[in-house]
Amino acid sequence: MTGRRWDLGATRRMGQLFARRQLGDGPSRPDLVASGKLDGALVDWAFYRDGHRDKRINSYTEALGRAKRGQGFVWIGLFQPTDHQLAIIGAEFGLHALALEDASEAHQRPKLERYDDTLFAVLKTVSYVPHQDLTATSEVVATGEVMVFCGPGFVVTVRHGEHSELTGLRQDLEAEPERLAVGPGVVLHAIADHVVDRYLEVADAVQADMDLIESEMFTPRGWRNIDRVYQLKREVLELKRAVAPLTGPMRALSTLRHPLIADETRNYFRDVDDHLLRVKEQVISFDELLSSILQAGLAQVQVAENEDMRRISSWVAILAVPTMIAGIYGMNFDYMPELRTKYGYFVVLGVMLVACVGLHRLFKRNHWL
Repeated sequence: MTGRRWDLGATRRMGQLFARRQLGDGPSRPDLVASGKLDGALVDWAFYRDGHRDKRINSYTEALGRAKRGQGFVWIGLFQPTDHQLAIIGAEFGLHALALEDASEAHQRPKLERYDDTLFAVLKTVSYVPHQDLTATSEVVATGEVMVFCGPGFVVTVRHGEHSELTGLRQDLEAEPERLAVGPGVVLHAIADHVVDRYLEVADAVQADMDLIESEMFTPRGWRNIDRVYQLKREVLELKRAVAPLTGPMRALSTLRHPLIADETRNYFRDVDDHLLRVKEQVISFDELLSSILQAGLAQVQVAENEDMRRISSWVAILAVPTMIAGIYGMNFDYMPELRTKYGYFVVLGVMLVACVGLHRLFKRNHWL
C-alpha cells in the first residue's frame, strides 16, 4: 500500500462533518485517562494530526477537543471493558445505545452497522492453536472479537478474548503517516486487513491438519481416526462462522459512499474483500472435504463390521459340523450306525476334522477368513 496516493482532504471533510454534530465542546470534563475511569481496560490511546502521533498532547481532554475542532482524530484501544466504562466512552463520543450493547457482549456475529455518521463494525478474530498431535479433544482454532466504532474525529476499538490481539497494527500505521492522514477510515481498513490476513494464515495451517487426517483416514483401520475427523470438522465450523458472515460487511465497505471512507480507501477494501472470498472458498472446501471423509469413515466402519460378521459366521459354521455330529452320537439310542464299531470313535473324529478343514479352505478361498 505504500506509495499509493491517499485523499488528504478527507481529514478536512471529516472535521467539518464533526463540527456539524451537535456535540460542541461543552463544559470542561475530567480527563478520562488521568481520572482512572478506564483503568484495566485501556490498552493505548493517541491523538493523530496529519498522520503523525502528536506526543505533545498527553491530555485526553485536550486531544478530544482538538479532534472535535477537526484538527485530527483520537484512537482509543480497549480490552474487555466493563459496561460502565463503555457507557462513559459512549457518552463521550455520542455512540448509539444499541451499538454499545453489542460491544459489551462477546460472541457477536460479524456485521457492519451505520448510526448517523458513525460506523460500527464487528469482526471475528481467529488464531491457530499449535499441537503436536491432533486428538479427539484438540483445540485447533481459537476465536476472539474486535468491535470498531469509527466516526468523525475518533476510532474506538473494543477487543474481547485472548485471541483478539492487533499486535503491531498501530505501530505499522504510525510508520506510514500518509495513510493515517486520510482519517479514521484507514484505521478501520487496517484492522479488517489484519483480521483477514490472519484468516489466510490459519486456513493454511488447518490445511496441513487436513492433509494429515485425510492420509491417515484411508489407511488400514483408518476408521479408528473418525473421532479426530469429527473434532477437526467442529474446529473448521468455528473458522467458518468467523469468515462467512464477514463477506457482507466487507462488500458493503468496498462500495459504501461515506465521508469516513475515501475513494482510495474503498479500493483497498475491495482488495480485502477479494482475500476474504478466497479464504471463504477455502474454508467451505475444508468443510465439504471433511464431510466426505466422515462419510467415508462411517462406510469403513460398516465394511469392517460386515467383515467381522463374516469371520464370526465362518467360524460358527465350522464349529457347527463337529457339534452336530457329537450331538447325534450323544443321543441315547441302542441301535445307531457304527455305534458298536471298534474304531468308530476315530472314524467320527476323522470325519469332523475333514469337514472342518474343508469348510475352512472354502471360506478362505472366498475371503471370508
